[in-house]
Amino acid sequence: MNLLGMIGGTSWHSTIEYYRLLNELVGDKIGTQQNPPLLLYSLNVKLMRENDSEKIKNSYLEIARKLESAGAKAIIICANTPHMVYDFVQPKINVSILHIADAVAREAKQKSYKKLGLLGTRPTMQGDFLQGRLRDKHQIETLIPADNFIDETHRFISEELTQGKFSDAAKSFYLEQMQLLKERGAEAIILGCTELPMLIQEKDTEISLLDTTKLHAEMATEFILKD
Repeated sequence: MNLLGMIGGTSWHSTIEYYRLLNELVGDKIGTQQNPPLLLYSLNVKLMRENDSEKIKNSYLEIARKLESAGAKAIIICANTPHMVYDFVQPKINVSILHIADAVAREAKQKSYKKLGLLGTRPTMQGDFLQGRLRDKHQIETLIPADNFIDETHRFISEELTQGKFSDAAKSFYLEQMQLLKERGAEAIILGCTELPMLIQEKDTEISLLDTTKLHAEMATEFILKD
C-alpha cells in the first residue's frame, strides 16, 4: 500500500472521521486483517483562527515537506478551508496533494450535476480555491447563501461545529439554507465543511448531499491501494 500523509487538526473532530473512514474503506477493499499505513500531522487550529494568510501558507508548506521527507507518497488536507494553501504549497513539493474539489467534481459528474450549492466557512464560500477549481477545471457552477446569511453560516461552524457542538439550531439553519439554494437551482449541496456531515445526513433532507469528507477519503483510498 502507498503511504499517505494527512494534515489534520482543523478540527480534530473531523480528522478522526478521516482516519476512521480511511481505515474502513481500505478494510472494505482488502479485508479487515490489514489497515493502511498513514502519517498524520495534526496542527493547532489556532493557526487558522489567526487569519494570517502568509503564516498559514508557510506553515502548511513546512508540514507538507515534513510528511514528504518522512516518506508520504501523497498528501491530503483533512478539511475544506485549508485548501486555500493548495496553489502555494503544491508547486513546492514533489508529491501530489489530493484536492478535495476534485473528489467532489468526480461524484458530481457521475450524477450529471452542473450546479451545486455550497455551504462552509466564509473563506470556503467566498474564496476561489474551491469554487474556482470546480468552475475552471470541471465546469461546475456553485451557488452560496445570500449575503445576509453568510455570517451565520460561518458562525455556526467556527463557534459550534469545530468545537464538537452539534445543535438543533444549527441543523435547522443549514436545512433552511439548503432549501433556499435548491430553489435557486442547486441540484445538490456540497457539505463544504468537514463537520457538516456529522450534523446533517441524507435522511434529513430531500436534496442530494455531497459529503466532502467521505468523497475525499474515497479518493485517498484509491491512492493508497493504487499499484
